Amino acid sequence: MTADTALRTPRPAARILLVDAERRVLLFRFTPADRAPLWCTPGGAVDPGESYEAAARRELWEETGLDRDCGPQVARRVVDFLTFDRVEVTADERWFRVEVDRHDVAGAALTDQERELMAEARWFARDELADWPEVIYPADLLAMLEETDVHAPDL
Repeated sequence: MTADTALRTPRPAARILLVDAERRVLLFRFTPADRAPLWCTPGGAVDPGESYEAAARRELWEETGLDRDCGPQVARRVVDFLTFDRVEVTADERWFRVEVDRHDVAGAALTDQERELMAEARWFARDELADWPEVIYPADLLAMLEETDVHAPDL
C-alpha cells in the first residue's frame, strides 16, 4: 500500500450500464462548482451492510425510477478520485448491465446533492461517446459496452 492510497477513504460502489433497445447508454450530466461538467452512468456508494447487488438495484431505482434486479456483476475496477464532497477515495466499483426496451428516466429518490448537481439525463448513441466535448466516465465506456454486449450473433 502506498502512502497516497493509505490516505484515501475506501468506497465500495455499484455502477450500472443501462442500455436500451437501440444500444444507447444512459448517462447523467453533473455540474459541480469545483470542476468541469462530467457525464457518468447511474450508480453510487454501497451502504454499510449492503451487497453490491442490492446497492445496484437501489441506485437504479433512486436515479432512474426502474426497480429491478441488475443481474450479475459484469466488470470490476478500482479507481482513485475526488468525490463531489471533496473526499479522496479509492473506489472498488462493481459494474452491472441492465437492458431495457426504452425508459423515461425519472429519479425516484435523489439525494439533495444529486438534485443540485445532476443537471441532465441523456441516452447516448455509441458513436457519440468518442467525440463528446465533455468528460465521460469511465473513459473506456465504449469498450466496456462492447465487452458486455449480449446481442444475438448475425445470421
